[in-house]
Amino acid sequence: MNKFTISEEDFSSFKNLIYRESGICFNVINKVILESRIEISMKENDIENIKDFYVFISEDKSNLYSFLDKITTNLTKFFRAESHFQVLKDVFLPKLLKDKSNFKIKIWSAGCSTGEEPYSIAITCLETFGMTEKNFHIFASDISLKSLIQAREGRYSKEKMDNVPASYLSKYFDKTSDGSYLVKSFLKKLITFDFHNLMHTGTQNGMDIIFCKNVLIYFDSISQKLTVNRFYDILNDGGYLFMGHTESLFGMDTKFNFNNINGAIVYSKN
Repeated sequence: MNKFTISEEDFSSFKNLIYRESGICFNVINKVILESRIEISMKENDIENIKDFYVFISEDKSNLYSFLDKITTNLTKFFRAESHFQVLKDVFLPKLLKDKSNFKIKIWSAGCSTGEEPYSIAITCLETFGMTEKNFHIFASDISLKSLIQAREGRYSKEKMDNVPASYLSKYFDKTSDGSYLVKSFLKKLITFDFHNLMHTGTQNGMDIIFCKNVLIYFDSISQKLTVNRFYDILNDGGYLFMGHTESLFGMDTKFNFNNINGAIVYSKN
């Protein structure tokens, strides 16, 4: 059986389309991953010719988004990078609560995947002294429609709950008959889930906190800089940007200030 491969011309066409629509950058090193995703998608859609498949996804947005679902990595968990949530609870939320006593704190989980991050943020907010449901709202977005559907449902297997403190399980989740856990409705109401491509401008503005963790590692340097500068413009003065531990703004021409607070790396505006 011949191994599925695509020509350099076709690879360039798909690579450019994906980059343009998502910011995800494929190169010679990870070409085999893209070939695998293309092969799977072609079989699922009963398409044998590679150029026909390119037309299939490039001329229909729903087909394109379904394909992007297959090439995006959706590995996440509750309270990932515990130090971020600790400094959020102990330092930033109390400060914002004091500074914005008459306004809601606005938080954006950019690249929210299947929802563990925004739900973790919502729980942290409610566990912060003085915070109530009226004090904040969370906007969560992703480029994967499949992930957003799961995030909105808020149903997670027992294995997914390993990082959730026992005291939170009954408080914020309902255990179902099949052993999975369902996010309680009052917590869901604090989050607006929506499709958003970080490479495109959106309606987000006036944010106080942005979480964008383990997303920009899939972007090239140009897309990273464009996205980070957009985050800066979207944040209010005194706002904060959380990124993944493997990501850094070091060496990037940006206005953000670097902060190391109790072991948590956070970037601030002004």
